[in-house]
Amino acid sequence: MADDASSSSGCAGNIIDNSINQDELIMKQQREIEKEISETIPLVGELEALSSLEKEYNEDPVYLLKVKDLSSKYKYIRRTRPDGNCFFRAFSYAYLEHLLTDKSEFDKFYEIAKNSKEILVALGFSQFTVEDFYETFMEVVQRVGEQAGGSPDSLDSVRAELHDKFNKQGYSDYIVVYLRLVTSGQLQTENDFYQNFIEGPRTVTEFCRQEVEPMYKESDHIHIIALSNALNVGVRVKYMDRGEGSQVSQVIAHDFPEGSKPLVHLLYRPGHYDILYA
Repeated sequence: MADDASSSSGCAGNIIDNSINQDELIMKQQREIEKEISETIPLVGELEALSSLEKEYNEDPVYLLKVKDLSSKYKYIRRTRPDGNCFFRAFSYAYLEHLLTDKSEFDKFYEIAKNSKEILVALGFSQFTVEDFYETFMEVVQRVGEQAGGSPDSLDSVRAELHDKFNKQGYSDYIVVYLRLVTSGQLQTENDFYQNFIEGPRTVTEFCRQEVEPMYKESDHIHIIALSNALNVGVRVKYMDRGEGSQVSQVIAHDFPEGSKPLVHLLYRPGHYDILYA
């Protein structure tokens, strides 16, 4: 019997070891995928003709119809890295880029951005935690402001600088982190309203800790509603999916906040956001 018990114990040990090895293998594969993505896809890509989407879907008649519909309204696309931060990265890049040609909008936004840290601290966020992210964010915002409404030559130069900063992990990720904190702050400020958007028993604060503040967490309607309200910025998202019925050939648009004039235009495909240009 002792031998049987020993044998049984050994089998159990092998099962546990195999389970551990399988988990390690999955994690190793995930790290390799992430490494490949980081080495092959920039954080923010160059401007491309929208027709480049046709190559992706050249054997998919449904999506080709969607691309045709999208092409009637937009000419260019700028891709972002599919790392779970794509909404925040696409939004911030597109909005700051817009501000270069809209001085009055910049002045309005600057006041909101400047005061945002104090709002977060008042909500209970640690000033020590927020400070570095805020300073990096404001450094980029102020650089945009120095050239907002300037000559075409100066705008070309600062656009190149903006693109460079957004492709440096330190700058780019700090901007994303700060906007995640701003989004969390807005959700918690309007706690009663946003609770209606959260499924299950989680509180707004729990949702923020688990789904908003951590890096690499994907964004949904609630993130877009909160950030667009916090910064008072109109965002139009074009949803490109298979659709059904009369919508099969159309790309449906949603504006956030509802009824606002969109200054940022994003393309959503399942799990990912890119930037659109008319």
